[in-house]
Amino acid sequence: MKIEDLTAFVAVIRLQSTRLAADELGLTQPAITRRVQNFEESLGIALLNRQTKPLKPTLMGNRVYQQCRHILREVDALTDLVAADSPPSGLLRLAVPQSLSESSLLPALKKLSSQFPEIQPRLSSGWGEELLLRVQSQELEAAVVLFPLSKQFPDGVENQPLGAVDLVVVGPKDPQALPQRLEDCYQRGWILNPQGCGFRAALQRALTEQGLPLLINLEAFGTTLQLSLIAEGRGLGLMPRALVEHHALRDQLELYDLKDFAPRSQLWLIYPYVPASQIPAIDAFASAIAEGLDLPMHISSGI
Repeated sequence: MKIEDLTAFVAVIRLQSTRLAADELGLTQPAITRRVQNFEESLGIALLNRQTKPLKPTLMGNRVYQQCRHILREVDALTDLVAADSPPSGLLRLAVPQSLSESSLLPALKKLSSQFPEIQPRLSSGWGEELLLRVQSQELEAAVVLFPLSKQFPDGVENQPLGAVDLVVVGPKDPQALPQRLEDCYQRGWILNPQGCGFRAALQRALTEQGLPLLINLEAFGTTLQLSLIAEGRGLGLMPRALVEHHALRDQLELYDLKDFAPRSQLWLIYPYVPASQIPAIDAFASAIAEGLDLPMHISSGI
């Protein structure tokens, strides 16, 4: 039984494809097939149902897959014992929420490049549930996400809360009296991210509880675009208070502190197995995102 055979088997099950497993491991498809067959022969049992597409493990194959993942994590941990003192290096796949990408990606990239020149960061963005699935499937080394404080994460996904993020309703500068409640302002319509955004979902729930409709004037990506449209009086927005307070358009905007709607989200760092040598770089990444939201950082390097 060889470690490379275990690695090939785990990749095939995780990706549900010998072609994708070959691409990931830098091998040919026949080589992947031979390694999986060697592994099956060493155990004396078929682990894949080869009549299905995509490939699926048998019942025993799924149990073996879970055990193999544990074994490979222990092998990586053993390797880390001698590599932990080395500076972070190599490819590091990281992600942030779509709603924070405009304000967060460039500062995070600058911080990683400055502190860890041997790192090759690959940064991306997406909605929370999408990023959670990518962490589960180990397509990412880590992600910073926004979820409620009560969020329950699945097995195999480690998580660390980074701090609470206050959300605020944003409108244009207006000499008239500011609205006090959600029902005072909802009819002006909203400029929000498309479906999938947690901020939008929070607003939808609050309006539904009050029997009010969600009136969408515009769907738009990006903090600057949304705030520009809001400043022109085209609707209201909902976003982290810190992003608005630090934005160049702040003087053209009003923040509505409503008595019946003051939502908060929680910033989380989530990750699957993390090699010890990469921890400082992941810490720096999470710190850069949190700093942009005015969150005090107390990340421990013992992830």
